[in-house]
Amino acid sequence: MLLLDKPLGITSNAALQGARRAYNAKKAGHTGTLDPLATGLLPLCFGEATKFAGELLEADKSYDAIIRLGVTTDTADAEGRVLETRAVAVDLAQVEAALRQFTGEILQVPPMHSALKKDGKPLYEYARAGIEIERAARRVNIYAIRLLAFAADTISISVDCSKGTYIRTLAQDIGGALGCGAHLAGLRRTRIGKLDLAGAITMAELASLDMAERDARLAPVDSLLMDLPAALLGEADTARLAHGQPVRWSGEAGARLRAYGAERFLGLCVITPEGFLTPRRLVAELTDAGSA
Repeated sequence: MLLLDKPLGITSNAALQGARRAYNAKKAGHTGTLDPLATGLLPLCFGEATKFAGELLEADKSYDAIIRLGVTTDTADAEGRVLETRAVAVDLAQVEAALRQFTGEILQVPPMHSALKKDGKPLYEYARAGIEIERAARRVNIYAIRLLAFAADTISISVDCSKGTYIRTLAQDIGGALGCGAHLAGLRRTRIGKLDLAGAITMAELASLDMAERDARLAPVDSLLMDLPAALLGEADTARLAHGQPVRWSGEAGARLRAYGAERFLGLCVITPEGFLTPRRLVAELTDAGSA
């Protein structure tokens, strides 16, 4: 697994394909897209790690966002068509009060320009055709909003939030609360679960390395599951689990664990109501990323 610092202006898939070529990897996947407008943390998976790429979709995330006040767009971000421009006359106290309104569990209506589907078609396709689809509000959790800077018509914030949170919508709603409208002018993802930008590498840095140096930047497969507790198995149970067989285990039914045995990561398991540790996704014998 590679922690990539995605640059501005390219899609997540373009970043993925560039990294896949750098590693000569046959199998590769990302763990949740970032819009071309956004930069920052994009974990990429190669080989066996692709089996666990979906795990980070459920993780909490953190972002740094720049909000432009006074201008609303049809996409709620800087790539959209300007719908309205208003004068901005807000002070620091008003901004801080508005941010407090959106801390905690809130209802958020997903934007039309999103990948959510209606009748099998992404909402953004309806939006491009000029069709507005009614969307139900969804509950998301904003754990914290920190004001980083405020000057004239620009707010910079740091946001810790649950999965499914649209920062574009948050920016738009903050502008609505301030009475002047707003859109998302810049976005940088800084954290997913326990992974953060501290260990990330840029595309330019990756291209400058030789293959041995690139391999050294890869994290092990189980890095994708560090939010889960670990189950350490003995020799007999390791052999059973490796063959897809459940083993006796105590713990809360439904709990998910990372399983280890014979000094290696075995895979993702779940505890059944009957008291068995049952494999959900197991890794094959690990190979290097170049042959993955």
